[in-house]
Amino acid sequence: MKIYLLIFVLGFFFGKNQVATFRFPESQTTPSPVEPQDQVLYVLPRSDRQAVLLRNITSSFDEMIILWMPDSPEHIEKNKEVHFYVNATIVDEVKSKLKESAITYTILVENTQSLIDQQTYNDTSGQRSTTSYYEQYHALEDMTGKEKTATHAIWIDCGIHAREWVSPAFCLWFVGHAVGFYGTDEYMTNLLKYIDFYILPVMNVDGYQYTWTTNRMWRKNRSKHPNSECYGTDLNRNFDAGWCGPGASRNPCHDTYCGPYPESEPEVAAVANFIRQHKDTIKGYITMHSYSQMVLFPYSYTKEKSKDHDELLRLANKVADGIRVKNRSRYASGAGADTIYLAPGGSDDWVYDLGIKYSFTIELRDKGTYGFLLPPNLIKPTCSEALTGIKIISAHIVKNI
Repeated sequence: MKIYLLIFVLGFFFGKNQVATFRFPESQTTPSPVEPQDQVLYVLPRSDRQAVLLRNITSSFDEMIILWMPDSPEHIEKNKEVHFYVNATIVDEVKSKLKESAITYTILVENTQSLIDQQTYNDTSGQRSTTSYYEQYHALEDMTGKEKTATHAIWIDCGIHAREWVSPAFCLWFVGHAVGFYGTDEYMTNLLKYIDFYILPVMNVDGYQYTWTTNRMWRKNRSKHPNSECYGTDLNRNFDAGWCGPGASRNPCHDTYCGPYPESEPEVAAVANFIRQHKDTIKGYITMHSYSQMVLFPYSYTKEKSKDHDELLRLANKVADGIRVKNRSRYASGAGADTIYLAPGGSDDWVYDLGIKYSFTIELRDKGTYGFLLPPNLIKPTCSEALTGIKIISAHIVKNI
């Protein structure tokens, strides 16, 4: 059994004069109900006109509105859910604009700060040997590991988008389960006799740190670009797979900024170089994201089907069925571009084009009730159903090595 915990220390890109858009109170006290609170709103545009109005609203307030679903205003369409975070200072104004436009909204999260407090509070005295350790969110300094050499391996990375905290939580949980239940979990034990795992708990190192210290809703990394006051590149738009095509942005201020060129970001370059060097060893690639509960496979940068589309679809459907039967959760499955939207420059597409056929993205819980602010008590069930999916994919790979 070999579980390799990989940590790429790529540096932190903190800029001066940055304005924090979130406050983390020193105590666990809840603000008075009369104080305005940051909220998350849900809208389902019923017409093209409403979709256009929503695009305008969600792009009109610089950093005061943060789209959760979809990831950019241009992907807002009629009859597709829209979830967006609204800063307390403009909540009433945004609601008024929605009412004026006859757009019905629902409040998904009434008080985001209370959920942030739940996520950032943990018992730092807990040891890795305890179950509770893997059912909490952890800051970057809590994650350490090492690299060795494998014969046949599956790569799993987490935390490519900074605000998706349940993703790194899964990587840690997976390691804890594989080690702690070796010999007890018979299925996992048998898999580990034939396949090793490379685990990267946090790909977006400085972005993830930034969500703990400054802005919980930050998505990109924290790289600084010439001739722009804006920070960060979307690492999942920076791989050399349909780079910066439709679904990505060339504007450094946008959340889906693709970077100045493919693999411009040190995180992406480090991962790409490692996988290139080990492409004969790595038989499968799984990248963990949140949220929306989906099992996706290439392609996302084009609507054309991959040459292995049918096999990958059958396997993705098997994963979704397995999670539904064992964990009673419903996951959608399909090619990325068809299931969500065009998303060029993604890691899974790049890995597939490199020649690693079994390449998947798993979007973890939930479907919008908590979104990126999934409470710690839901880490365990989320990881449990993801483990079901990992086992199914891994078993298929072992059979086809």
